[in-house]
Amino acid sequence: MSARIKDKIEEIEQYVDELDEIIPEDFSEYVEDRKAKAACERYFEKIIEAVVDLAFLVIKLSGLKIPEDDKGAFEILANAKRISEELAAKLRDAKGMRNIIAHEYGSIDDELVFESIKNELTKDVGEFVKSISDGEK
Repeated sequence: MSARIKDKIEEIEQYVDELDEIIPEDFSEYVEDRKAKAACERYFEKIIEAVVDLAFLVIKLSGLKIPEDDKGAFEILANAKRISEELAAKLRDAKGMRNIIAHEYGSIDDELVFESIKNELTKDVGEFVKSISDGEK
């Protein structure tokens, strides 16, 4: 595994661990604690940005076609059988949600964001990291 991929994976794992330490137990606590909510949203952004960076790094080092946009990176990795189609779709959705949070397009659905962070993000990112790690061996 290249040192750059290893470093990016470690960065992602660190962000996930830090998010796990601060995320409130339930939705009402998440909504009431503005600082925790803001921190969770920022970690969501950082994790997805790092995942996209890792996707581009793998694409570049594997000599695959460079995508036109960030979401396209997941499709290219799925087409190359580095990740599943299902995971690619989940990561594209997470990237879309990251854009909504980062750029505040319309109103943010706090419950959707909380459920995503609490129940999906860690699992999907973990699956992505494992797929990339396994492919680098």
